[in-house]
Amino acid sequence: METGKNPDMSKQTFEKFDGHEVTDDMLKAATKLFNENYGIWGKSVTIGSRVRLRKDQLRAQYLPDNAACSYVRVTIGNQLAGNAFACRWIWNGKTVCWVTQLVVHSDFRERGLAVTLLNVLRQVTDDIYGIMSSHPAACLAAAKAFGSGIATVPLGFIHDNAGVVIEASPIGYVRDAELRGRLFDSGDSNGVVSSVYTSFFVDHTEPLEALAWVREGLDWPLGDLLDGHEFLLLIEVRQRDRSRSQSASRLQAGLLES
Repeated sequence: METGKNPDMSKQTFEKFDGHEVTDDMLKAATKLFNENYGIWGKSVTIGSRVRLRKDQLRAQYLPDNAACSYVRVTIGNQLAGNAFACRWIWNGKTVCWVTQLVVHSDFRERGLAVTLLNVLRQVTDDIYGIMSSHPAACLAAAKAFGSGIATVPLGFIHDNAGVVIEASPIGYVRDAELRGRLFDSGDSNGVVSSVYTSFFVDHTEPLEALAWVREGLDWPLGDLLDGHEFLLLIEVRQRDRSRSQSASRLQAGLLES
């Protein structure tokens, strides 16, 4: 298996599982991927050390028994190259699909894997998609997979619905997140537009570098990123997007069976 700057991308296998189908071995591999590729602590007693999860924490936080959860992964050759966890719940008669974790191995980034993982997560019954992330790349991937790109993010929809949607979440860290930014407080003048305060003090050096690069070519709508904060993105499925999702589902079925 070739890795590094030019890995062999010809043998990609995408798989999707319901939460109850995720085995301990799968979680062990997912934990290793997270611990080696997610990020490092910023403001913490272990500043500079890698953010780490144990296998039991991963199951408890991302695959709780009281929630409908999904897991998707991509292997390239025999290596786990990326994965995503999601949780679904009903709010106001609508199905919310919330991406709770999205990680791509550092050797396989900028190759479209994140977007494809999120596309595989999609279901035709989904009405709303959401994600909280400190990394612009995750938001860009979600906006492309679930909407029409970051430039058309529906800030009005986020303003009107973010609070009640996250309050209904069965995932504790989502439910407890505090809305921050000009979108929710017109008096906010710190440059934040759509964020949540999670007190998750991961180091923002690399995300801020990525944000600066994104802003050189795109109109970034979510504002600045502060310590302990994550960007908040919420997207409503429109009818034409649902038709696109149905077509994508047929394509993904071929992907998963190949």
